[in-house]
Amino acid sequence: MKDLTLVIPAKYESESLPVFLNEINELPCKKIIVLDRSDLKTINAIKNFKEIEILYQQKKGYGAALIEGINSTNTLFFCIINADGSMNPSYLANMLQTIENNSLDFLFASRYEKPGGGSDDDNFITTIGNFLFTGIGNLFFSLKISDILFTYVMGRSDSFKNLQIISNDFTFCVELPIKAKRLKSKYQTIPSFERNRIGGVKKVNAFKDGLLILIKMVKLFFIK
Repeated sequence: MKDLTLVIPAKYESESLPVFLNEINELPCKKIIVLDRSDLKTINAIKNFKEIEILYQQKKGYGAALIEGINSTNTLFFCIINADGSMNPSYLANMLQTIENNSLDFLFASRYEKPGGGSDDDNFITTIGNFLFTGIGNLFFSLKISDILFTYVMGRSDSFKNLQIISNDFTFCVELPIKAKRLKSKYQTIPSFERNRIGGVKKVNAFKDGLLILIKMVKLFFIK
């Protein structure tokens, strides 16, 4: 795993991030925590952790945190994994082996891929939303994925940088696979079970962010 960097966006995660860092402490990979400089509570919560790099994001938003985090990596591979503990790090070794053995550019973890996929955090609204947006992605962009809204993604750092992602908000999750498809990147999905978050609250607003995602997909459809 020495060729892997975990990119961990953390916004107001003072409760969950220390627990999650303890869980991944022994993994022999790099860990970049992407934070807002004003989030002093989270910063103070992890001040005693060694072997981590803290990156203070320049722009606001979840997508901005991911773009800046991945663009700062100097390893062959990156993996987005959230600070709330919902993305199980036990999948990382298999994900890395899969991407290497199949010469993939990107590997998308999926809560809806069977057998093995599932979620303790999903609800009726988010399930319907994911079904809708994944369907749009597969129909209008010829994607072959089953969980477009889940950002547990591993990939080659250079392949990501070539995509030139610009979404600073949660629309990042649809821009990534759509642009990967357009640039003929090699990708596949793998089952993943989403755990309950350790603490804090969800950052996603199902209706507001859902509307933004729909608008983004329409723009990407008409703007090549």
